[in-house]
Amino acid sequence: MEEKRITPFAGFTPQTISFLRELKENNNKQWFEEHRTIYENELLHPFRALIGMISPAMYSIDPRFEMRPNRILSRIYRDIRFSQNKDPYKSSMWMSFQRTGTQWEYFPGYFMELNTEECCYGLGLFMPKRKVMDRFREEVEFQPETFREMIEKKVLQRGFIIEGEKYKRPLPGKLSERYQQWIQRKNFYVIKTLPLDDERIYSEALALLLIDDFTQLADLYHFLAEIAES
Repeated sequence: MEEKRITPFAGFTPQTISFLRELKENNNKQWFEEHRTIYENELLHPFRALIGMISPAMYSIDPRFEMRPNRILSRIYRDIRFSQNKDPYKSSMWMSFQRTGTQWEYFPGYFMELNTEECCYGLGLFMPKRKVMDRFREEVEFQPETFREMIEKKVLQRGFIIEGEKYKRPLPGKLSERYQQWIQRKNFYVIKTLPLDDERIYSEALALLLIDDFTQLADLYHFLAEIAES
């Protein structure tokens, strides 16, 4: 039996973005089925190839990551059972690397998304339980200089910014202002955004960029993973 091979990732194409934008304007089954070949060739297959190219690096970061492509890659179909938005399809796709058996409520994960406006990627605790964020703050306060050095060299200097929901009332603490953007949040993630005119999106360079940046974020990932496991 011949082994199924994944085409090497060569980048997305302008047709990828055109498809997503047109799908956003024609979000119905008939239009999608008429353009299914474009979806498969310009969006689905490149995403699978991208996953195949960066997976060895992700395995090196954490061999317990879920590595099955169908679990890493999002579906284009929207679950409309409990949503007010009844559009049957999403106008974006994303992939995420998380440890097998973990949930966003407890454990950090990597992500990359392509949509009609941008390509973005990063790492974070998206929906952590309060106790996870409490432990995070305790660790930052216990070793502030170690945390600061890691964040400045591995995150901020590489162009990532921090996002996430802030508390309406600031929490008490003794750390200086530079730490407040990290500890005054209910959740957080570090993210880098590429505009759609960035040529790297349309070549192998995107995969190489993800491998490099995700590897640089590994120290933060392990820092957060140890907190989630404690």
